[in-house]
Amino acid sequence: MTLNELMNVQEPDLGYDNLIYKKESYDIISCCLEVHNELGPGSSEIIYKDALSIELELNDIPYSREKSFIVNYKTFKLKRQYNCDFIAFDKIILEIKAQKFLTEEDKGQLSNYLSASGCALGLLINFGEPSLKFKRVILSKNLPNKFL
Repeated sequence: MTLNELMNVQEPDLGYDNLIYKKESYDIISCCLEVHNELGPGSSEIIYKDALSIELELNDIPYSREKSFIVNYKTFKLKRQYNCDFIAFDKIILEIKAQKFLTEEDKGQLSNYLSASGCALGLLINFGEPSLKFKRVILSKNLPNKFL
């Protein structure tokens, strides 16, 4: 499957031509495809994360690893924090998996990271399947005004 086919996801509120952070997402997914093509399925998450760090650097994509976000409960800040795998371009959360398939729980985890971070877009990426799989997760309450 080509990258263009992978990026042809449905976001009914926006349409394909108006995907939020389309170019940035394309660049990130290109890096993930390169890692998957090089390593294939079957490695552990940490191996994919380390390789993806290198690939993001090679492509001059700004990122942070293990970024922490405060979690609030009512008016209280909880002692524990969310730690996302990556945040790229200071606005896209990347959650990396290396499992047989993505689950609704994985999507829920990413949604929680989006809520805590204030980011609107998350990419849920699974290196564990024979071909790279990913899902775009949008938190509409965090969308910039130009996408509303």
